[in-house]
Amino acid sequence: MSDNYPSRITVATPETHRQAEKSWVQIGISGYIKIGIIAFLLYQVFHNEISNIVQRWLEDSSWSHGFLIPLFSLYFINQRKSDILSTEYKANYFGLVVLVFVIAFYFFNVLSPSGYGYFRPLSMIGALGATVLFLGGWGLVRYAWLPVGFLIFAVPLPSRYYFRITYPMRELAAKFAGVLLNIVNGLEASVHGVVIDVVYKGRQLEPSLDVAEACSGMRLLMAFLALGVAMAYLHYRPIWQRVILLLSTIPIAIICNIVRVTITGFIYILLAPKYAHGIYHDILGMLMLPLAFLLYGGLAWFISSLFVEESEQVKPDIIIHRNEGI
Repeated sequence: MSDNYPSRITVATPETHRQAEKSWVQIGISGYIKIGIIAFLLYQVFHNEISNIVQRWLEDSSWSHGFLIPLFSLYFINQRKSDILSTEYKANYFGLVVLVFVIAFYFFNVLSPSGYGYFRPLSMIGALGATVLFLGGWGLVRYAWLPVGFLIFAVPLPSRYYFRITYPMRELAAKFAGVLLNIVNGLEASVHGVVIDVVYKGRQLEPSLDVAEACSGMRLLMAFLALGVAMAYLHYRPIWQRVILLLSTIPIAIICNIVRVTITGFIYILLAPKYAHGIYHDILGMLMLPLAFLLYGGLAWFISSLFVEESEQVKPDIIIHRNEGI
């Protein structure tokens, strides 16, 4: 004789389908030893480039955000921890070929009199990517391509390219600031390149306002562009929205810099010149980052509100367990 007990119904939510929490401890001591050896070898090859980049971060405030870039890359990797640790990887020897080519190109670029300096730190990032491909194959590249590529934001641009980019940005900020300054009664501003000559209440102000390289907005642009890439990667949105938000970081950074230069001009003219220099100038620059995030967040909210994507509801699976007794 057998008794049929009622079936037990379990609702399986997405949480119940998650794998057990992964931990980097799973790599094991031997795995970390291998990673340490590879890191040491790469450092031996590229130690000059690493030292030069870190020195630039320390000396040039326009690139001081470089210290944060590797930390962001590690954070991106940690975000995909479960995927990385759950996947079986297979070595790809095409990655070894690329690695040899990149290192050979690096030494040729170093030893050649016509070598191009900017390619040296880029070769270091290329070698790191090739190492990932060689050891983990395309499966690991799938999760590591952005953390590796993101390191480009930490590499300072060559001085001549930096000047070519920043000078037009300085001119643009000066022109807009001049237009806005002329709104004030009794104030006449004329712009000559990156210099704003000001006549206030019939008196010529000396010295003239000079939109210096530090006021070009390049620092904000590079830092905010890097953060824009990070936010586009971490926040789930349709691809087209991510592209729009990423591209918006450039005009937002330019707008914030125009605001900064204009406010600096008003402070210089209406308050006192000392408040337009030194620590006051630096504080005003830092305040532009919250403004940039405010504009970025407003645009993100506008896009989300204007275009509503139909999302499929995740329906829980119904798992039926039938217990039979005898």
